[in-house]
Amino acid sequence: MRLILLGPPGAGKGTQAQRLVHKHGIVQLSTGEMLRAAVAAGTPIGLKAKDIMASGALVPDEVVVGIIADRIEEPDAKKGFILDGFPRTVPQAAALDELLKKKHLKLDAVVELRVNESALLERVETRVAQMRERGEEVRVDDTPEVLSKRLASYRAQTEPLVHYYSEKRKLITVDGMMTIEQVTGAINRVLAALEADSAAKAEKKAATHKPAEAKKVAGKAKESRKAAKGTKKAAKKAAKKGTKKAAKKTAKSAARKAKKASKPAGKAAKGSKKTAAKAKTRAAGTRTGKSRKVAKKAAKKGAKAVKRLTKRR
Repeated sequence: MRLILLGPPGAGKGTQAQRLVHKHGIVQLSTGEMLRAAVAAGTPIGLKAKDIMASGALVPDEVVVGIIADRIEEPDAKKGFILDGFPRTVPQAAALDELLKKKHLKLDAVVELRVNESALLERVETRVAQMRERGEEVRVDDTPEVLSKRLASYRAQTEPLVHYYSEKRKLITVDGMMTIEQVTGAINRVLAALEADSAAKAEKKAATHKPAEAKKVAGKAKESRKAAKGTKKAAKKAAKKGTKKAAKKTAKSAARKAKKASKPAGKAAKGSKKTAAKAKTRAAGTRTGKSRKVAKKAAKKGAKAVKRLTKRR
């Protein structure tokens, strides 16, 4: 929870801030304390503030905003914080809005403790009189005269913030003239209602986004199915192509083997053909030789017969 407490001096901001710190586990950030801490720590922004403060000049808004920027980054401020004493002017409020925007943080509420200035002056006068009766020392800044000046300064510089935060719908006004316990109870009730409203809005937003989220998830699932289908188809096609290629390769290999195997057979057939021709030639030669021999023998026999017939005559 991130809060700002608004109200004139003596309205009881410090008391209520401490109670909110204990209840919500947040930290109270006082610009004065933060400046002193930054100076003591020797941070770059602290050293810059130290020189300005030493000269007696007012610390510029950008330096104060820089110190707040560093402070809210610390671990104890993660749950939230209450700003006390800042912003004091509308420009400071605008600078704070810009800072929170950059850090992706939001201001939950601005609690204004509205009081009657006349009643405040009476309170201070009564308290000062009681302190003097007891013999206690009265602080210089705790007198009706000083309070009057501080109230005038508040009206001129800080009171415009009431309108500024009202327009942003961040303002919560509580009657600061009630008792301390009553003021605390009123602040707690308003903040509880604010938290409940914020939770309801968050739930509604989540419910509104659920259909869209479901649609988005469904879309992603559809895309995944489509991608899986495409992958399956591609795999099937590749497998089919691979099988066809393998079959073609196998057939080609078998053809090569058959051709290789047929070479000896062809050679053998060629040899057989050659042998057959040679045998035929031989056979033909043999037949011719025999015929000649028979014819020669027959001629010789004929010549002998002619010779015998001639002798008889």
